[in-house]
Amino acid sequence: MSASSKYIYLASASPRRRELLEQIGVNYQLLSVDVPEQLLAGELPEAFVLRLAMAKASAGRALLDADDPALVLGADTIVVHEGRVLGKPRDKVEGLAMLEQLSATTHQVYTAIALMGADGQVASRLSVNNVSFRATSHEEREVYWNTGEPGDKAGGYGIQGKAAIFIERLEGSYSGVMGLPLFETSELLALYDI
Repeated sequence: MSASSKYIYLASASPRRRELLEQIGVNYQLLSVDVPEQLLAGELPEAFVLRLAMAKASAGRALLDADDPALVLGADTIVVHEGRVLGKPRDKVEGLAMLEQLSATTHQVYTAIALMGADGQVASRLSVNNVSFRATSHEEREVYWNTGEPGDKAGGYGIQGKAAIFIERLEGSYSGVMGLPLFETSELLALYDI
């Protein structure tokens, strides 16, 4: 695989998504977008995460000149436990409660990606993964929270960080749980010869 001379815009502030794009040799430029991440009444997790990824790609596209041909990649990741979406924790109390819920259970991590062209056409993909946590103690969860790592992550943990010791089993895509499923991303980019 060789790096393409073409580039895309990444409508995300996530350092993990940047690392993953660099891992597969994709040239990109960052766009800062602000999209409300509010679950709508009755909205299913799949629809929610796909809507957010598309909204981020669209918001990024809106920042560009109409004649800029580059594609914009938007992505979003959510954690779903027993049908309930767990977003980024608002504070320590909520973060510790999330980690307690995940203890000794299996949850799903959904990551959606959307790629939008200058013509407004969008292609999207969804990665759904099962993550099983071992039983964790209150003390372990407290120590983990105090590292500062989980505060800005869906479900209150990051698979690529210190929480890796909690994960007993993963069924699916490691990069998808990190926030950018590389298989699906490369599929989308291949549609545009990138």
